[in-house]
Amino acid sequence: MSFPVIKGASYSLFHTPEMTVHQGSNQTTERLTNPNSEHFKNLQKSLRSFDDFVKYPPNQVYIGNIKPDMLKCHKRPWYEHPMEVASTDGAFGAIYTEEELIALVKIVDVFDLVVLEESFQAATKVKLEKRQELQIIDKLLLKLDSKGVEFAELERMVNDDHAEGLYYSGRLVGCVKKAHAFDPVLTAHVMFENLVSKATAAVNLLQMFTKTKLRPRDIDYIIETSEEACGDMNQRGGGNMAKSIGEICGCINATGSDTRSFCAGPVHGLVQAAALVQSGIYKNVVVIAGGSTAKLGMNSKSHIDKNMPALEDCLGSFAIHVSENDGINPIIRTDVVGRHTIGAGSAPQAVITAIVTDPLDRAGLKLNDIDKFSPELQNPEITVPAGAGDVTLSNLKMIAALGVKRGDFLKEDMERIVNEKGMPGYAPTQGHIPSGIPYIGFARQDIMNKKLKKVMIIGKGSLFLGRLTNLFDGVSFVMEENTVPEETTTVSKEEVRSIVAEALKNLAQSL
Repeated sequence: MSFPVIKGASYSLFHTPEMTVHQGSNQTTERLTNPNSEHFKNLQKSLRSFDDFVKYPPNQVYIGNIKPDMLKCHKRPWYEHPMEVASTDGAFGAIYTEEELIALVKIVDVFDLVVLEESFQAATKVKLEKRQELQIIDKLLLKLDSKGVEFAELERMVNDDHAEGLYYSGRLVGCVKKAHAFDPVLTAHVMFENLVSKATAAVNLLQMFTKTKLRPRDIDYIIETSEEACGDMNQRGGGNMAKSIGEICGCINATGSDTRSFCAGPVHGLVQAAALVQSGIYKNVVVIAGGSTAKLGMNSKSHIDKNMPALEDCLGSFAIHVSENDGINPIIRTDVVGRHTIGAGSAPQAVITAIVTDPLDRAGLKLNDIDKFSPELQNPEITVPAGAGDVTLSNLKMIAALGVKRGDFLKEDMERIVNEKGMPGYAPTQGHIPSGIPYIGFARQDIMNKKLKKVMIIGKGSLFLGRLTNLFDGVSFVMEENTVPEETTTVSKEEVRSIVAEALKNLAQSL
């Protein structure tokens, strides 16, 4: 069986302090219920500078500049011990300012819903012109040549027309207009959320083109796996985010669709991508997702209460390239796919059994055969102060405990197993972003460098959030070293006939 391969991975971050204040769902709710809340004053004081954000160790891990295991020996708390050397450019992607993101939202808008203040628009265009990834698509920055508006007009649109304000460094610099007079699914706020998700995914896909050999015309299919839903009141989540992103990025030969399953959506998308490639339907499939502004500052009150910076001040995005087996890149073992079935139950042990040990049993593998497990990689400095615990560590301990119960590990080795086969969480709490996906870039590198052989990517989701079921969700797959031998050269029928004819001719001449 010729398994598909993971040929590339890209990850980017977007610093969004003003969006955290103005558009995070907890903050918007607080503003409606308690507009004079002290929380907003405290939140403003707790926001990080861009420099602090770039030097934050987990952020340097996310874009590929340092390995996850290096966080184990980096002094805690990480936010008090910044990296001495840090860059906005990483092996996998980049870190963007909020100013750049606002302009990118304007660039990906095809219905003229985004309006920017004229001086802000002009200044930001100059900065974006220096971005290599934005030069890949011709005329991409032309949207910023349109005439901006004056500040007074922006204020009027926000105050009178219910436009969604865009803020930078404490001032109003733009807005997103509503897309329909009364459709509740096309309000300015919903359009803002979808446009930001689209922009963060699109620029990260462009990053992939600069970091790998993949080109826009090569892509056959795009699977978008964020937690946003685009549509109108007749089909609230109809989609298609995938094609809208492909359009911006010049993927003229691609089609695509959206896959949703809360936090588990991206891993579902990768399993689907693997199946599409292995079946021969498509050659190059890209699984992508942008960030979710609703989740900004979810735990900011807990962070502020503990005299911490508001660490949920950013959006994450990713892109994973799945392609035909080339004999080089790590394979996706489509015969070792875990799934949380409806009948599996929702107890933590039942979930881990269904998505971790069951697929290994079916393939005749043991937990010890897996070199690294990548479960929900949520940054513990965000989740622990909020009372949610160290999510990554909890998952790894559950896997190790199951291994002891099954006889795969010795009880006295549990701590060593957790340390060796896991890693600290480091991804922003964006739901779909941390769920197994961030480690794929590192796993691909280490497998190709012969440091690892097998890695399990684990996605978990909370389906009960939709208020339609009490079920959890989960899916997993194994990345493995590619051991396919180089294909022998094939010869066409015409070449065979020519060779035979030449042989017969030589034979006749020798007689």
